[in-house]
Amino acid sequence: MQQARKQVNHQQRRQRLMAVIGGLLAVALILGLFALLFDGNSSSDAPTTTAPGETTTTEAGGAASLPAPPPGITLTEATPCPPAEGSQKRVQKFAGPPPSCLDPGATYTATFSTTKGDFTATLDTVAAPVAANNFVVLARYHFYDGTPFHRIVPGFVIQGGDGDGEPWGNNDLGYDFGDELPSGPEAYTDHSLAMANAGPGTNGSQFFVVLPGGGVQLNPANYTRFGEVVEGQDVVDAIGQLGNAQQEPTEVVLINSVTITESPA
Repeated sequence: MQQARKQVNHQQRRQRLMAVIGGLLAVALILGLFALLFDGNSSSDAPTTTAPGETTTTEAGGAASLPAPPPGITLTEATPCPPAEGSQKRVQKFAGPPPSCLDPGATYTATFSTTKGDFTATLDTVAAPVAANNFVVLARYHFYDGTPFHRIVPGFVIQGGDGDGEPWGNNDLGYDFGDELPSGPEAYTDHSLAMANAGPGTNGSQFFVVLPGGGVQLNPANYTRFGEVVEGQDVVDAIGQLGNAQQEPTEVVLINSVTITESPA
C-alpha cells in the first residue's frame, strides 16, 4: 500500500515537472516568434547611413548642399584692369571698386558656362555702364568661376555671384557701388540680367536673371538692369525649375566660368 502511494506521488511530481517544462517551452516559443516578427518589421523601416564615398540624392523639395567657391586671393592695392584673356589667379576680394576698363563704343557679351549648359547675355553699357564694367572686371578676374546659383525662385529669378560661400547671399567683395535704375518696370523683360543688392547703393558682385513672367514682381526703384540673355534661354529656364518653396536650390548648379567677348565698334 505504501509502495503504491509512493508511486502515485512520483507520477504526480513528474507530471508537475513536465507541466512546468512545457510552460517554459511555450513561453520561449512565443518570445522567439515575437522577436522574429519585430525584427522583420524594423529591418524595412530603420534609417540608413551613408558611408564615406557614397552619394545621396536630395529629396523632393529639399535643399542641395552647396560647395564652397574655390579659393581666391585678396587685392590689397587699387584694382587694375585685368587682361582681356583673364587673370592668372582667381580674385575673391578687392581693396576698392575697379576703374573703367571698357572700350567706349565696343559691345560686350558674357557667356556663362554652367553645369546645366551655357547661356549668353549682352551687357548694356549705355544704360548701366558702371554695372556692366564691374561685371566684366569680375568675370576677367575669374571671380564667378566655381560659384553656384545659391538662390532659385521658380517663376521669378535665379541668383548667383556670391564669391565666398556661407552664409550664402552675404559675401564681402571689398566694395559696393551705386544704382543705375531703369525708368519703369517694363525694363525687366524675360531673361533680363540685373544686380542683386541689400538696399540703395549696395551693388557688388551678386546678380540675378529674370525668369519668364518674373519681371512684374520687380520694383524699378530697386534694381539695376545691365543686360539680357540672348542665347541659351532654355538653360536659364531649366535652372529656374530647381528651387523649392524656401528659395533654395534643390540641385547644385555651378558657374564653371564667365567668358567676356569684346566686339569693337
